[in-house]
Amino acid sequence: MQLIALTGGIAAGKSTVGGRLAELGAIRIDADQLARDAVAPGSPGLAKVVSRFGVSLLEEDGSLNRAALGERVFASPEELQALNAIVHPEVRRLADEAIQAAARSRPDAVIVYEIPLLVESGVTPSEGGLDWDMIVVAEAPVETRVARLVELRGMTEAEARNRIANQASDAARREIADVVIDTSGTKGETIEQVDALWRRIAPTSSAT
Repeated sequence: MQLIALTGGIAAGKSTVGGRLAELGAIRIDADQLARDAVAPGSPGLAKVVSRFGVSLLEEDGSLNRAALGERVFASPEELQALNAIVHPEVRRLADEAIQAAARSRPDAVIVYEIPLLVESGVTPSEGGLDWDMIVVAEAPVETRVARLVELRGMTEAEARNRIANQASDAARREIADVVIDTSGTKGETIEQVDALWRRIAPTSSAT
């Protein structure tokens, strides 16, 4: 089994990279989905979020109003830190379960864990973090990412820049990267880089 971390800033193209690796045969685990699962109705994570941030963040059906919570925490580094302290441990627990299940199903699997906040979480293997075989960073210039957030997610330019500013810098991600995928070009150019990476890491039986 190989465990690959895939990270990058918001709108940096992680989904394109992760999706292509899954098409080629990797088992893809999405930390964003795990983060949603961590605060699902009835979960311990949601109870802790409500205790810290208030019941006003709940929808009528008992689910979390993620948009309202996002507006609140991304406007305050202290609030963001408090949320991460609740959600990160829950996500880690769910990730461990998913990785173990994937390894049992395919002992020679390439498992790609798509984790946007790898740098921000600050957990190294020696401190109980996952022992990565490789860290892959999806990267695009800030202006490209701002344009994507405005066009594809409907954010204002100010909202987009605030989201980016609240995440780690490109330099910080490059410090931990084994491989950097430049997603600033066409989708085809990004796919070519991912395919080249797959040829390096794929099990012999599935290499293309």
